[in-house]
Amino acid sequence: MKITLTTFVLLIGLISASAQDLKVFTDKEIAIGAKRIDKYLPLLQGKNVALVANITSMINNTHLVDTLLQLKVNVKKIFSPEHGFRGLADAGEKVGNQKDSKTGLPIISLYGKHKKPTKEDLAGIDIVVYDMQDVGVRFYTYISTMSYCMEACAENNKPFVVLDRPNPNGYYIDGPVLDPKWKSFLGLHPVPLVYGMTCGEYAQMVNGEGWLAEGKKCNLTVIPLINYTHQVSYELPVKPSPNLPNMTAVYLYPSLGLFEGTIMSVGRGSDWPFQVVGHPALKNYKMTFTPKPTAGAKNPKYEGLECKGFDLRVFGDEVIKVSRQLYLFWLIETYAELKRPDFFDENFNYHAGNDLLQKQIKEGKTEEEIRKSWKADIDKFKLVRKKYLLYKDFE
Repeated sequence: MKITLTTFVLLIGLISASAQDLKVFTDKEIAIGAKRIDKYLPLLQGKNVALVANITSMINNTHLVDTLLQLKVNVKKIFSPEHGFRGLADAGEKVGNQKDSKTGLPIISLYGKHKKPTKEDLAGIDIVVYDMQDVGVRFYTYISTMSYCMEACAENNKPFVVLDRPNPNGYYIDGPVLDPKWKSFLGLHPVPLVYGMTCGEYAQMVNGEGWLAEGKKCNLTVIPLINYTHQVSYELPVKPSPNLPNMTAVYLYPSLGLFEGTIMSVGRGSDWPFQVVGHPALKNYKMTFTPKPTAGAKNPKYEGLECKGFDLRVFGDEVIKVSRQLYLFWLIETYAELKRPDFFDENFNYHAGNDLLQKQIKEGKTEEEIRKSWKADIDKFKLVRKKYLLYKDFE
C-alpha cells in the first residue's frame, strides 16, 4: 500500500506546523564534554582510570583514549558496549574481551552475559569515565550500558564521570513509556521510546530517581555541554554504530527500530540501513533491495532475496527531522498487508516497552488512537524529566 495523497498533504501540514526554528548544529559549534579537558582532568590526575568508550569517543580527530594518554592520565582499561570498542560488530553479536591494537590496553566487553562491570573488573580502578555518543532512543543500548556502569560504581564506591554529548533526537519526546514488566537491556527504565535527554541528563535522572539496584546512589559528575539546547538538532561527526551511517538513519531510527521485533528487514546488508523497510512477500512496491553481507551485517535477514517496500530516505531528511514524532504508518501498513501470524517476534514487546502496542496494531487501531494512549504516561514522564535537565528545553 502506498502513501495516499491525503496522507502526504497531512504530513506536509504537520511539517509547516512543527518546523518552528529547529536549527542543526555541528561538532564545531557545540563544545562536547570531552573537549572541556580543564573541567575533568583534575579529577583524573594521579588516579587509575577506566573508560567506557567506543568509536564515537572522539575529540575532533583524536580518540579520547589517545588524548588522555598524551596528558599522562593513567588509563588502565576500557569497557566497550554493544558493537565493540571500534564499533564494527553486528547488533547483538557477541564480542569478547581483547586488547586494543593501538594502545595495548585491555578491553572488557559489556555485552552478552557480561553487561555490568564486576568487582574484579573494577579492582585497582579509582574512577570510571563514560564518553559515548547516544541517539536518544530507549532501545539503543548505550544508556543501559551507562546505567549498569553507574550501578557497579555505586556498589563498589567508585566515582563515575559522564562527558556529556548532544542527543540528535533530543528535541522531542514520543512513544510508549516502558512498562516495568518488559524491562530488559532494550529498556531498563520507565521512559518513553524517545525521551529527549542527553546522556548526562539521563544519568542524573537514573541517580536521582533511585533507579539503580536497591536505590543506591552513584558518586556522579557530569561535564556539561556548551552552546547546546534541546531546541537544536545535532549532526553527528562519527556514525554511532555500523547500521546508522548518516543522519537520515538516525532520524528514522526511533520509528524503524520497532521493526527489529518483526519479520521485516530494515535494510541491514543494503546501502541504506534504517532508511528502507521491506520484505520478500510484499507486493505493489517499486522500491527493492537485496541484502548481502556487509561490515556490521555479516548475516543480514533475507540475504540474497529481493525485498520490496518503502524507500524512506527523502522522508527521513524532509519530514522526520522536523515533525518531532515517530511514525507507525509503515508498521501498521505492512502488518495489514502481510497478515502473517508470525509478523511480530518475541523481541517486539521489548522494543515497544509494552505488550499493548502489538495488540493495538493487531486490532486495527489507527495511529492517532495509538498515539492518544501514550499521552498520560508521557505527561507524567515530562514532570520527572524536567527535574534533571541541564539545558534549555524545547517547550
